[in-house]
Amino acid sequence: MKDKELSIEPLTVDVKMAAKMLSICERTLRSITKRGELPVIRIGNRVLYSREDLIKFVRQRSRREQDSEEEKDTPQEMT
Repeated sequence: MKDKELSIEPLTVDVKMAAKMLSICERTLRSITKRGELPVIRIGNRVLYSREDLIKFVRQRSRREQDSEEEKDTPQEMT
């Protein structure tokens, strides 16, 4: 019986791929990283992003947008 090759997705991606995954330019990604909004993994001189961190970043942004929209729809009480 022949061994099947396992398809292994990398745990990390480089700046170019991370920017592509987020549909933003590399400069914007670097700005987000510099502000501390998205953690990086440094191995040697390489800057890498965890796939999990990228997904978490998008979900957090999505939640913020939803919360913001809900606040606009909710009447504010006057004090």
